[in-house]
Amino acid sequence: MRMRKKPGTDEKLSVKGELLIKKPEEFKGRWHKAFSNDMPVHLELGCGKGQFVTGLAARYPNLNFVAVEIKGEVILQAIERAEAQGLSNIRFIHGNIRELDTWFAPDEVSHLYLNFSDPWPKGRHDKRRLTHHRFLKSYSKILSADGWVHVKTDNRDLFEFTLNQCFDLNLKLRNLSLDLHGILPRGKFERSAPEGIITTEYEDRFTRLGMPIHYVEISLKSLK
Repeated sequence: MRMRKKPGTDEKLSVKGELLIKKPEEFKGRWHKAFSNDMPVHLELGCGKGQFVTGLAARYPNLNFVAVEIKGEVILQAIERAEAQGLSNIRFIHGNIRELDTWFAPDEVSHLYLNFSDPWPKGRHDKRRLTHHRFLKSYSKILSADGWVHVKTDNRDLFEFTLNQCFDLNLKLRNLSLDLHGILPRGKFERSAPEGIITTEYEDRFTRLGMPIHYVEISLKSLK
């Protein structure tokens, strides 16, 4: 169901300060200007209410983070979360990820995060999935050769689709897990959840419900 836009969202976004980049195309190839430093840039596509990206920014103050979200009322909450935490190493883009190549120069992004992206379950919509090969090829243009795409999802079908796309492109994978938090029983043993994982709002909800989280890191170096 489509989220109803809250009254006043556009007005509130219009007065946001430096955390909201209103013309991201002006920083293409020069994101160091947005942060006033030369630290590596990490990019989250579909940041939601910002729990994950603000968690990263707080943990890694010597890295820069850019978060993209298409829903105005949602990104507003993410910006306000970052402001409340006093984070200066994060910037937000309210826009469509199809414009990535107008916002970032080749090799400008060090790591890219796709957390709980829309699975688009109908087969005819597979090209809309953010791990479809055409998106992966798009990411390869802005991702550095030694960078990785980090994928988390609760949707097994989307995860298998993602892996198949990677196999078709002969991409290198690492840290693959079908149960990132160790929820599922392992015979006589239970695997404890890894410490230090930064989670999203969806992730917290799904793990409370006992749903396993799937995770993989993808190298796009071979697409360069």
